[in-house]
Amino acid sequence: MASRERVDKLQKDSANTHNQLKDCYGQVTTLKEEKALLQNENAAAQNNLKAINTQSKMTIADQAIRLQNLQNLIQAQKDVMNKLKNSIADALLNYTADELTVYIKDGNVYVSMQEKLLFKSGSDVVDPKGKEALGKLAMVLKNTADITVLIEGHTDNMPIKTNKYKDNWDLSTARATSIVRVLTKDNAFDPNRITAAGKSSFHPVKGNETAEGRAANRRTEVILSPDLKELFKLLE
Repeated sequence: MASRERVDKLQKDSANTHNQLKDCYGQVTTLKEEKALLQNENAAAQNNLKAINTQSKMTIADQAIRLQNLQNLIQAQKDVMNKLKNSIADALLNYTADELTVYIKDGNVYVSMQEKLLFKSGSDVVDPKGKEALGKLAMVLKNTADITVLIEGHTDNMPIKTNKYKDNWDLSTARATSIVRVLTKDNAFDPNRITAAGKSSFHPVKGNETAEGRAANRRTEVILSPDLKELFKLLE
């Protein structure tokens, strides 16, 4: 009887062991499946990381090309404006510094013409010598593409009130408009490329306390600006 019980116990233990081994095999299979899944996920993550890195490098490369193109365009515009300034200075070489000056400021070419070259005091009628200077300027401008022209009239701060002009706003605007007419009507410059503006006395270049300062402020500025369409395209 004792032997039978022992045999039963051994059989029972064997069955339990078999079941435990079966469970272990099942767990091992599950672990292998989970390992394979993790490996697949890791591989996918690595591929995504490589793709992100590649895309990032392409973006940096594209930005570098865009920046270089932008720098090239800016330099090209600087070269054009420097050449324009030199051409205007050569064309107006016979005029003195107290009659006009040519310079570059903020990427624009300025031709600043004093009242003594263009107008009699309190008048917007351009003198013959002024018309001659404007004709020489127009010849250069007509041969220069992709620029716009702004004519700004400036006065000193001495009040003016006549039958024709209510104040310095009127006078400065009338003078700018007169310059536009000389350039467009007398010298066939394209009116679509030019604008007139009166600034009155609010943008002085010198103090108005002295006669010299007031004379410097009574001026008409021809401001030449490059066409920025291509630059804006690069910035979009």
